[in-house]
Amino acid sequence: MNNSTAGHIAHILTEALPYIQRYSGKTIVIKYGGNAMTDEKLKQGFAHDIVLLKQVGINPVIVHGGGPQIGNLLKQIGKESHFIDGMRVTDKETMDIVQMVLGGLVNKDIVSLINQAGGRAIGLTGKDGNLIRASKLVLTKKAKDKQPSEIIDLGHVGKVDSIDPAILEMLDNQDFIPVIAPVGVGKHGTSYNINADSVAGQMAAILKADKLLLLTNTPGVLNKEGELLTGLNKQHIEALKEDGTIQGGMIPKIDCALDAVEAGSKSSCIIDGRVEHAVLLELLTDNGIGTLIS
Repeated sequence: MNNSTAGHIAHILTEALPYIQRYSGKTIVIKYGGNAMTDEKLKQGFAHDIVLLKQVGINPVIVHGGGPQIGNLLKQIGKESHFIDGMRVTDKETMDIVQMVLGGLVNKDIVSLINQAGGRAIGLTGKDGNLIRASKLVLTKKAKDKQPSEIIDLGHVGKVDSIDPAILEMLDNQDFIPVIAPVGVGKHGTSYNINADSVAGQMAAILKADKLLLLTNTPGVLNKEGELLTGLNKQHIEALKEDGTIQGGMIPKIDCALDAVEAGSKSSCIIDGRVEHAVLLELLTDNGIGTLIS
């Protein structure tokens, strides 16, 4: 190793030190989705990032999605996927597939990767220990010409009513890494498919997480010139929605990030999961890589 390379490595390590000190003992909630959980190299990198965080005293809690994997399995059994306003219509048969994919295939794949990297991960759904209590999400579509609003039935699509952090606190005390599938349970044992961003945001709020990270397939919030925006607060976000800078699929992500901050999480960040080691770059470097919301 030459002096230049050694100096560069030393600089990286010393730059990370104050962030390790800052986050040590703190909880970081990470919503894991997009390319980061389908590209093999990115999956391996993510698992190693999570183990490193735990090793230096930071407590990661992972909430994952799995929409493409659910769609693939539905296609294999000859069942067509239907979406309304970006949400999958989930009848009972589809809900069975959702639980198989999220609680089984995807969840255990993430758990296995983290454990292979030297961590101690445990996979959960929101049904385990009544972690996520949920109820049916009612979607109302406003009608035109003074007609009554239309109630749309999405089936087993739910919203979070409450989160019981007791099981997560127990796992944390035993140095385990929770990996959570966004399936909730209703009053009568009904299973609900819940948006993973929403679960992650509310999880961050309940746990008073120091930070919420949302891994996406974009660099973050971009202005109309395509430049990355950061350091946003509620006023900035409302203005960006008004002028159309924030639109489409970014709206629920930014709302989720803002809700977490307003409910007690110190900050949220939307980061590009297509960048290798995105989690470490955001948490442990001076510049970070995403859109910070505080």
